[in-house]
Amino acid sequence: MSQLDLDPVVVADELFEFNRKLLKSYSTLLQIKEVDVEQTPFEVLFCQDKFSLRYYKAIGKKTCKTPLLISYALVNRPYMIDLEPKRSMLQRLLELGLDVYLIDWGYPDAADRYLDLDDYINEYLNNAVDQVCAHAGSEQTNLLGICQGGTFSLCYTALNPAKIKNLITMVTPVDFQTEDNLLYHLAKYVDTDLAVQTYGNIPGNMLNDSYNSLMPMRLGLQKNLGMPNQLENEESALSFLRMERWIYDSPDQAGEAFREFITQFFQENRLIKGTAQIGPKQVDLKNITQPVLNIFGSFDHLVPPKASTALKNHCNSQDYQEMEIKAGHIGVFVSSKAQKTVAPAIKEWLAERD
Repeated sequence: MSQLDLDPVVVADELFEFNRKLLKSYSTLLQIKEVDVEQTPFEVLFCQDKFSLRYYKAIGKKTCKTPLLISYALVNRPYMIDLEPKRSMLQRLLELGLDVYLIDWGYPDAADRYLDLDDYINEYLNNAVDQVCAHAGSEQTNLLGICQGGTFSLCYTALNPAKIKNLITMVTPVDFQTEDNLLYHLAKYVDTDLAVQTYGNIPGNMLNDSYNSLMPMRLGLQKNLGMPNQLENEESALSFLRMERWIYDSPDQAGEAFREFITQFFQENRLIKGTAQIGPKQVDLKNITQPVLNIFGSFDHLVPPKASTALKNHCNSQDYQEMEIKAGHIGVFVSSKAQKTVAPAIKEWLAERD
């Protein structure tokens, strides 16, 4: 076994610098009183149970008559798209003249144990679409779904094609069983009946631990070693802490909805088979004939590109486009490059079809 050729002076200098940054990080953290997120003003239009619908008014002249409704995933909070002013896809959309409506699924508690996908898609999401159309005075809405919220949006559009004018999916799984899908290789072993019987609602912190376990070096050791660099000054520290707040702000999952989603989508891959069942209705992606823009990340470890781009082979849209972002699952929304490209591309695509 070869030995490492280390210069003691260099090692000592690096340790000294690391300790200096640790002390500076401690000093920086003492100055921070609040980690503020989702700073863009909004109006709550509608509430039902834990679910609420937000309205964000376009800044300046409107560029699209048709409103835009965004459906986020259940497993995290939607302020990933409004993390801070310089990293806010939502803010960029408003600046480009789009009226935006955003679903907040809330925090399920014990009373929500038996909420299922029928409740989330055929009830809450459907009510959101109706409220958006009524508020905007429009017969249809554009729908943008993110991650699991994109899967919900696909199901909803397939079941209610007349209500959706244009569909945008972002980092959205369609084929849940591609070989490079790490979540599939984890989810296929989950005994959903036992999990729901044991926990009722599935704890959000347990799901977070599962996601982190998929890339333990990068999301654990590497991130922690790099933390002193992130915390050297207040601006970069706040950016880091806002992201950490979002990562660990994970709502518990309604037990029945979790069981159905893992079983039908991950374990049985029903979405691309045309056999997904949402309440009494069966989902057929061939019913999606409206324009579709599918945005995915090249380096997404949660929704690999093949899992997302499978959509083109299963919907019936004659106006299907893909947009590849050189980023990971979160970088699609918060990277500096994404801030300059994603929102403008969405606005242009919608305006051309308005």
